[in-house]
Amino acid sequence: MKLGFIKSNFPNERRVPLLPEHIKQFANSIYIENGFGDSLSIPDDNYRKAGCTILTRSEIFASCEGIFSLKLLQPSDYDLIRQNQMIIGWTHPLGSGKEFMETQAIPKNLYILDIDNQRPMMYYQENAYPTQLIPRNFVYQNSFYAGYAGVLHALLSFGLLPNRNCEIAILGSGNAAQGAFHAISKISSSVRLFYRKTLPQFKQQLSKYSIIINGIEVGDSGKPIMTIAEQGQLKTGAFIIDIAADAGNAIEGNQTTTVPDPIYQKNGIYYYTLPNTPTFAYRNVSQILSEQFSKYIFKNDISAFIDEIEDK
Repeated sequence: MKLGFIKSNFPNERRVPLLPEHIKQFANSIYIENGFGDSLSIPDDNYRKAGCTILTRSEIFASCEGIFSLKLLQPSDYDLIRQNQMIIGWTHPLGSGKEFMETQAIPKNLYILDIDNQRPMMYYQENAYPTQLIPRNFVYQNSFYAGYAGVLHALLSFGLLPNRNCEIAILGSGNAAQGAFHAISKISSSVRLFYRKTLPQFKQQLSKYSIIINGIEVGDSGKPIMTIAEQGQLKTGAFIIDIAADAGNAIEGNQTTTVPDPIYQKNGIYYYTLPNTPTFAYRNVSQILSEQFSKYIFKNDISAFIDEIEDK
């Protein structure tokens, strides 16, 4: 198939998900938007030498059966999307991509490959199909860097490098929580990890902690990790870093923040709920994403993902 790569126009996204050195013996014909590698100073000519065709963004949509966009396609691209195309990337069909699914994917009969790290899925019309072609946890390092880079950015934005007198709690045991621990444990020794099973212990001593880092995502259907009432038990000036960026869900009532304004204060508590924190380590993460995406997605004919659901 003709697989086109467009630059993500998601705010502050700088990761490059395909590097020229990983383009080897691809079954797909690769088309690259001009300037695709600009954030890493990769000239278009490097992609040409790797066998790619360089086109404009509109030409990519017009020419290719498959479109790769690392982050959710924005409304500015909607008029370019054609019927029956395959869209690959972090689309989040049940979350932030819900409107995209309702207004674009279903009406235009699109095949959506959502490359979620834990559950890569194909979506077609109103059905979801787990794919067996991508292993779970195949880009776990991206989540690790989300925790690592996000915590560092949050602390520096808050103007605080905690010492041993600042009690810190990390909630969760997944990749993002591990990254957060890896970052903050280099700064302070007063860090304690809590898992889902030990959350009751954490909640018995809420007022003890000056910094709480949440790495647990619960989604719309889950119970909050910290309710509004529990947040009211925190000491004045406490700082909640929601590294899972599960706004309004895990930390009940919290709001998504932005790079220009990463922190807000409410009722004496400070909140950081910034999505897309791996982009702060975009040079590290680009290498990881390109290598893993090439191995499991780009190298083989992407029509296999469509064949997989049509056989069911």
